[in-house]
Amino acid sequence: MKKQTPGDGPVIIKKYANRRLYNTETSSYITLEHLAAMTREGRDFKVVDAKTDEDITHNVLTQIIMEEESRGQTMLPVNFLRQLIAMYGDSMQAMVPGYLEASMDSFRRNHEQFKTAVEGAFANSPFAEIAKRNMAMFEAATAAFKPGSAGAKAAAAAAETPAAATTTSKDDEIAALKAELTRLNEKIEKLDH
Repeated sequence: MKKQTPGDGPVIIKKYANRRLYNTETSSYITLEHLAAMTREGRDFKVVDAKTDEDITHNVLTQIIMEEESRGQTMLPVNFLRQLIAMYGDSMQAMVPGYLEASMDSFRRNHEQFKTAVEGAFANSPFAEIAKRNMAMFEAATAAFKPGSAGAKAAAAAAETPAAATTTSKDDEIAALKAELTRLNEKIEKLDH
């Protein structure tokens, strides 16, 4: 999470008595949403009380979490919050911050590895082509249950796209699919009569 860009240290954000936040790097007033975006970008910042110079970063980050949680989709389950509250005053309280930080670091690393693996698995691989062909066949098959409809014709045309017809074996698969669609259409017509 250390993606720091401009400057050599954390960006200093001053919080004034009127609750306004001032970014000393850009010489502009910002909002909590800006700080949330900076966090997502990996920018390190420190929020200080403009009058006392006290570090209030923890309080501001907690406020951002509360606002994010109140917007609808919550990330922190009630049971987790209860367990966290129960840890205050417990003999293990001193160990909790380090444990939570290590857990989140591990989660973030695993998330990035998973994301990279998934993106790499389907980009420029046979799986991407298979997925396209399967989707075209699925659309053609579902359209087959609507004989004579424009959807049936469009699905059949989609099955004949250049991506699905680049080799002889693909042409054979498309021909087999068309034959199967014709057979299914005939069955459906017999059922209607």
